[in-house]
Amino acid sequence: MTNRFYNDFDRERIGPDSPDDDYRSVFRRARDRLIHNSAFRRMQAKTQVFLSGEYDFYRTRLTHSIEVSQIAGSIVGYLNHTDDRLGSDFFIDTDLCEAAGLAHDMGHPPFGHAGEAALHACMTEYGGFEGNAQTLRLITETIFTSGSDRRGLNPPRALIDAVLKYKTLFGEPDQPPAKHFIYDDQQRYIAFIAHDRTWPADLTPGARRNELRSLECEIMDWADDAAYSLNDLVDGAHAGFVTGGRLQRWADEHADQLEAVDRNHLDQLCRALAAGELERAMNRKIGQFVQACSLTERDTFLSDLTNRYRFGLTIDEAARREQQLYNRLAADLVFRSPQVCQLEYKGRIMLTRLFATLAETYLQHSRSALVLMSRDFEREMAALAQSDTDGGQPSAARARIICDYLAGMTDGYASRIYKRLFDPDFGSIVDLV
Repeated sequence: MTNRFYNDFDRERIGPDSPDDDYRSVFRRARDRLIHNSAFRRMQAKTQVFLSGEYDFYRTRLTHSIEVSQIAGSIVGYLNHTDDRLGSDFFIDTDLCEAAGLAHDMGHPPFGHAGEAALHACMTEYGGFEGNAQTLRLITETIFTSGSDRRGLNPPRALIDAVLKYKTLFGEPDQPPAKHFIYDDQQRYIAFIAHDRTWPADLTPGARRNELRSLECEIMDWADDAAYSLNDLVDGAHAGFVTGGRLQRWADEHADQLEAVDRNHLDQLCRALAAGELERAMNRKIGQFVQACSLTERDTFLSDLTNRYRFGLTIDEAARREQQLYNRLAADLVFRSPQVCQLEYKGRIMLTRLFATLAETYLQHSRSALVLMSRDFEREMAALAQSDTDGGQPSAARARIICDYLAGMTDGYASRIYKRLFDPDFGSIVDLV
């Protein structure tokens, strides 16, 4: 049965389609290809909150992404079941929203947000670094490697749009500079999702474009908000950062900012902690956050082309306020703790020094006598050097290859490379990884 919610515009791919008789929808195929990919598997060894590998039960980028995908699928199921405008031949696609949840963090580097900040600082003069922009780069251009050749998933327009949280370009003039952006050479994807239409004046400059998202992107983003705000507290409690005493002190320090409903949520958290039932309580909250969703019709400059912009997601204000409370708690009690900040600082130092070393080796000259990166990246760098016309000056294209190499590392791999380069007592010539 054809799902009339989507049309050929939604299913159109960025590149030419290859003819096939695959029984799966284009959205299911994209989701499956994401799962069976090394970039997806590497997220199991990338930091979510705590350094990956410290304890078996802490969330990693991979388990977080699986949870986001599941919550997004539950939101879709709830909306399809409860909204009278949707039906058996007109419904939001579960595979599409789950694929967006699986992919949304693929571009994040090792060492969490500290790693992202470090790479951005290193790449500022070469076009910047941003996790969402890197995700877009992966699925559209680089996720598959063959020799010096890299290519993307050839994803459909609806999936590109579902992961495209930010539409500001790095080089666009903004006051203040945009914190979240995509790379300047990704402008063509903005044009692709908008069918080359001119963006309305009220959505320019670029920072305002971030405010308009497709329905599936809104679903993925709320699923992400729900997952990290609740589950980071659970992991923080397991690690001893979130306790009844600390919650109470936090409430006392922020008493002038809390309303009665906020204090009630904090009291419930304290009771769940005391009873050893925090994880169960947070799981129930996820269900409540799913049921806080509803569809609204909206009038955008793309509404006539696709239902993805005709409909938008509305979140109950009480649920959004509660989610923001948990987010503040996690930030203050977990992320700003000395232990986590010290580990983030270490990760930032490692990535910064690795980038500086690779930049010294590869950016000042078109060719390097040293081989410091893996073979695929070395071949790509060599192929670029053959066509390089910048007279041996630093190249943004070569810097982007270095950035791709570092962003794709796991925490453990980055640590081993760092030790091999800078620790005289570590490593052997027979090391394979």
